[in-house]
Amino acid sequence: MGVKGEPIHVVVQESTRSLVFRWVKFFATFIVFTYLCFAAVTILIETLSTFRRGPGAKADSEVKAEKQTTRFDDVHGCDEAKEELQEVVEFLRNPESFSDLGAKLPKGVLLVGPPGTGKTLLARAVAGEAGVPFFYMSGSEFDEIFVGVGAKRVRELFAAAKAKSPAIIFIDELDAIGGKRNPRDQAHSKQTLNQLLTELDGFDTDTKIIIMAATNLPKLLDKALTRPGRFDRHINVDLPDVRGRIAILKHHAKKIRLSPDVDLEAIAARAPGQSGADLENMLNVAALRASRAKAREISKNDIDWAFDRITMGAERKSMVVTEKEKEMTAYHEAGHALVQLFEKESSNRLYKVTILPKGPSLGHTAHVPAMDKYSYTAAEYMSNIRVLLGGKMAEEMRYGDDKVTSGVSNVSLAFPYCLDKYAC
Repeated sequence: MGVKGEPIHVVVQESTRSLVFRWVKFFATFIVFTYLCFAAVTILIETLSTFRRGPGAKADSEVKAEKQTTRFDDVHGCDEAKEELQEVVEFLRNPESFSDLGAKLPKGVLLVGPPGTGKTLLARAVAGEAGVPFFYMSGSEFDEIFVGVGAKRVRELFAAAKAKSPAIIFIDELDAIGGKRNPRDQAHSKQTLNQLLTELDGFDTDTKIIIMAATNLPKLLDKALTRPGRFDRHINVDLPDVRGRIAILKHHAKKIRLSPDVDLEAIAARAPGQSGADLENMLNVAALRASRAKAREISKNDIDWAFDRITMGAERKSMVVTEKEKEMTAYHEAGHALVQLFEKESSNRLYKVTILPKGPSLGHTAHVPAMDKYSYTAAEYMSNIRVLLGGKMAEEMRYGDDKVTSGVSNVSLAFPYCLDKYAC
């Protein structure tokens, strides 16, 4: 066909149908190949996990029960919660007394409260009082990027607890796996929550397993998790009141050496809003300071220093502040302090004023509530607003309206909260 000098060229044009079929075949092959690789990796992980457990080991051997020595006497500042949980303890000790009357305890007990209030400690105390195995797992420990791992861990956890019945299962940070579902959730997250719901429905109180969980974000939990028959008993573990704070401080003070000048009741009175973990941390910070100073006892000054460090921030000694800035800061903080001293309607009292740079600010005026308060009058809110404006007014009186410093902007952050509460 043709000659060497003039060859014949043949052009083959592929049809649109053939082209589409070829691309569909390519993508189908790619998807199948990706799925097979993913499945192979998952199987490999499961195999390695089996090897780590050892030949012949049970699937639930990784989930180990803890024997608790914690008792209710070790938990302070949440007497009402302990009273409610006593019912769970009695059920685990003597379930027949409940079944004889036809009474049934809730399957799930949800402890709700701010961080550091002792929710996990309470769960451990329940297990310790009842003398039953305690299975602990954090919500963040269940899920990984591999589909099915979280659901598998849920199954193993419940299987291990059933083998040791009666027992307590405790899931900390329940919101990590029990959050409200939406279509954008990852598949592994949905599988983990669905498996948890299945396990909750798969047994009754006759199995003598109590499931406890803790969260500080109850509004984020899926409604299917908190409906009757699952986590239907909610127990609030609130911040301790002054009596609770005294009990917490006395409990932790047994482990350290305090000097006679330390008044734990006075410390508790000026620390409303502090959790048990905050109070324990304060004593520990004071103990560390005393240790660095080679002291034989922890003094009142050590605890005052620790309290200031936690509430106001660490002192920035290396910060270079001009004399002019020091003067302006002094006027600003003095304005807050003077207004506070003359406010008759205020629910707070002046605690300390400093122009030493601490935390993010150049100075600080610290107020502490005169007592634990749970509701405020309109007059008290207006009093707090006047105290907040005291620093700005002092600067304007001394330097003029156009010389007000940026420190006023920090104060203005508290305005929306006060005004919102006042309006309500």
